[in-house]
Amino acid sequence: MPIATPEKYAEMLDAAKSGSFAFPAINVSSSQTLNAALQGFADAGADGIVQVSTGGAEYFSGPNVKNMVTGSVAFAAYAAEVAKNYPVNIALHTDHCPKDKLDGFVRPLLAISAERVARGEAPLFQSHMWDGSAVPLEENLQIAEELLAAAAAAHIILEVEIGVVGGEEDGVVGEINEKLYTTPEDALATVAALGVGEKGRYMTALTFGNVHGAYKPGHVKLRPEILKHAQEAVVEKLGLEAGSKPFDLVFHGGSGSLPEEIAAAVDYGVIKMNVDTDTQYAFTRPIAAHMFTNYDGVLKVDGEVGNKKTYDPRAWGKAAEAGMAARVVEACENLRAAGKSIG
Repeated sequence: MPIATPEKYAEMLDAAKSGSFAFPAINVSSSQTLNAALQGFADAGADGIVQVSTGGAEYFSGPNVKNMVTGSVAFAAYAAEVAKNYPVNIALHTDHCPKDKLDGFVRPLLAISAERVARGEAPLFQSHMWDGSAVPLEENLQIAEELLAAAAAAHIILEVEIGVVGGEEDGVVGEINEKLYTTPEDALATVAALGVGEKGRYMTALTFGNVHGAYKPGHVKLRPEILKHAQEAVVEKLGLEAGSKPFDLVFHGGSGSLPEEIAAAVDYGVIKMNVDTDTQYAFTRPIAAHMFTNYDGVLKVDGEVGNKKTYDPRAWGKAAEAGMAARVVEACENLRAAGKSIG
């Protein structure tokens, strides 16, 4: 199918919220990982989100070019073409953008989309993330207000992060401490600044112990009930219907999370969960197996010529894509999205 329109993306998110499931948002950094993500969603019969980080966008532009906007535009153009061949809806998203990279990443991309919309075209991306977790909450929300207005004008959904995610991603390191837990007061401040949709739709990554990176199950101390308390605080403050979920929530740093923790987060309103570390490993593991098994073919050992069929990048690339696609299917199943494409 074509890349989701803003209207179709909103329909996807509404379906997830009403149906108590969430979309895996798969980080990609190459045509191969993008193709693997698309195949995984198709195999699972699930709509989904593919996203590119600042580092991923740089890599898409060329390892020595390192231009985030060039890489993002190239990624979006390639995705728009190849996604047509898959029977599921796919939305495009840009991942974590800290303050010092806004002018080289999100703001220029918003401007490109604004120009496209003015010409009657769809925006380049369906959503962008502003990561203000490293700045004081007041400044975080001030910047979020500005970006939300620009995003809404371009028919784009903004994602914000209220709280701190520990661990490391794209060179940004967060400590693991009590700051990893968003408070109800933080949630109320967010709604006071950004509203509940009247200023533009946004998704919120509230932190409940999330940590980026690779961790064994049980290492990360998640407290999904924090999401419930945040939703309840806003419901009470605004006099909304009891049990409603005013926030469209996002789950970051899920590696090592227990299935019951993921399920609880979805029950409390998570509709998008970022998946990166696990799919990176799922992509690379089959490559390692191929190289070890076929070492005498991929290497010209003792002056021999090797075996072109084994060092052809397509040989190990197909195995890598299949491994990653299988992990995407698993993510769809864990998040209850499998078989729920809205068509």
